[in-house]
Amino acid sequence: MDQVTFRSDTVLSDVHVLLPNIHHLMARLNGVGQPVFVSKFRILRQDEVQDVQASEETTLCSLLDEDGDLDVVRKASHSESDREKIHPVILSQAGEKVEEEEEEEEWSKDTITIEHTMATPLEDVGKQIWRGAFLLSDFILSNPSVFEDATVLELGAGTGLASIVMATVAKTVYCTDVGEDLLSMCQRNVSLNRDFNESAVDCVVKVRCLDWTSHDFLSDTEAEFGWREEEVGDLHDNTTIVIAADVCYDDDLTDALFRTLYRITSNLRNPSTVFFSIEKRLNFTLRRMDVSCEAYDHFRLCLQQLEDMNDGKMKFTVEPVPCTFPQFLQYERVEQLELWKVTASAL
Repeated sequence: MDQVTFRSDTVLSDVHVLLPNIHHLMARLNGVGQPVFVSKFRILRQDEVQDVQASEETTLCSLLDEDGDLDVVRKASHSESDREKIHPVILSQAGEKVEEEEEEEEWSKDTITIEHTMATPLEDVGKQIWRGAFLLSDFILSNPSVFEDATVLELGAGTGLASIVMATVAKTVYCTDVGEDLLSMCQRNVSLNRDFNESAVDCVVKVRCLDWTSHDFLSDTEAEFGWREEEVGDLHDNTTIVIAADVCYDDDLTDALFRTLYRITSNLRNPSTVFFSIEKRLNFTLRRMDVSCEAYDHFRLCLQQLEDMNDGKMKFTVEPVPCTFPQFLQYERVEQLELWKVTASAL
């Protein structure tokens, strides 16, 4: 792990360090102040998505031999395709503002700018960009009518990518997470992308603290990311959509997430729909002496328990969403990525 190198196309979740170790690369980086990057992600236009899909279908047909068998061609070792779509810019230290000339650059209207880190210890995972956020963003871009003019709550928003994309169609987005450093980074990203899409509605994105281990909203109006009374009222009165991307990596936090989800949805005035995106990450565990994905298994258990709940107050319906919708962002949509839909309504 100490020999890892970061490239412009590195999938950030692939370099995540789970276990603390004083000799680890991330321990050394955190000790001196971890670098922060700014990456630009271009959203493909609908015609480009269709062109890519048609190209893939043509390529697949060309790989079939006369018997209809797939004749696999070895991929070139140095592919340059689509590299221009992601341009990380490294900042000299965490929290530093983008250079003035970088801020004055004319960003493309179809480009999202995200400040993030490349890897983190477990407690700072929200500062990375995870594939689940890309998948959820693709789903939003593919189904704008589902979210049009909605009031949306994102749980565990991290860098804020999904909330920023949601702001192109929704009316209000409550972009929530915990930790002042992370929320400050998220707020900067929201500010960087105010003009991301010129056709976007006049959406209000509010970055707020929401601790799943607490039973109350942070209502300290003096706190930068505290909730005002009218915001809590608006959340309960108008929210119909809840989203969460790649937030289940620790069983205790997953339990806290589902308790928070139940508490909030059971207090909403209207029925709500929850969308979870998650990546099933396989690891070898000594406890099982086998390759497994315990965090994913626990997430599925919580989904099942939610659907089986019989408290006489709420009804939850769980179903998978096929990941066959178009891909608007440049990332590797691996088969381990999943999207789940939960509908919540009072009995």
